[in-house]
Amino acid sequence: MRKREELVLAASDEIIHDHHHDGIDRRGLLKCMAWAGAGAFCVMKGGLLHSYAPGGAGGHTEKGELSFVPISDSHMGFSTPANSDVAATLKAAIDKINALPQAPEFLLRTGDISHLSKPEEFDNVDQMLKSAKVGGAFFVPGEHDVLNDDGQQYRERYARGTQGSGWYSFDKNGVHFIGLVNVMNLKAGGLGNLGNEQLEWMEKDVKLLSKSTPVVVFAHIPLWSVYPEWDGHR
Repeated sequence: MRKREELVLAASDEIIHDHHHDGIDRRGLLKCMAWAGAGAFCVMKGGLLHSYAPGGAGGHTEKGELSFVPISDSHMGFSTPANSDVAATLKAAIDKINALPQAPEFLLRTGDISHLSKPEEFDNVDQMLKSAKVGGAFFVPGEHDVLNDDGQQYRERYARGTQGSGWYSFDKNGVHFIGLVNVMNLKAGGLGNLGNEQLEWMEKDVKLLSKSTPVVVFAHIPLWSVYPEWDGHR
């Protein structure tokens, strides 16, 4: 499995058919995702989630709309030829975020902040993210963030006040966000496991929501296979 780099996608380099004139196409996105963890500029419009390549997001946001950026897999501390300078890759992602015409309200950091769960790896990412022009950040762990200590260091840094191993929910501008943890006790080749406790919590969490409330669920490992024959994260 190739190690994924954190990258806010410069989709203009991978456009094959720009059907919707939004600076990105499905095939081009998948080509990029084959070698890198992609990021996107997300906007909630009329209860629907729209995503854009950051480089082509100009003009897509209007006053009052909720915008955020999900980014993943910085793997700080990784240094093999697949990506010998992960700090530079993260900086490139932050630069693209800062170049957006409207500052996102927050980041969704969807795991593998570190490569080996070392304090200095977390410290480096935290320091770099201080330069990101966003209103805040929300986290869920990747399997590389919970090595050796069953995720204790991760939870002390990023998950205070959460439930169980770090799951939680929050509301922004009428949108309900649910951060799930599916990397604990991860088995090789598996899609991750939520467990009964987390599922029961989520059932209670959404029970009182209106049917019209938009819900965004985020986790490190997708909750289903896009294409099972692919190797690595799906």
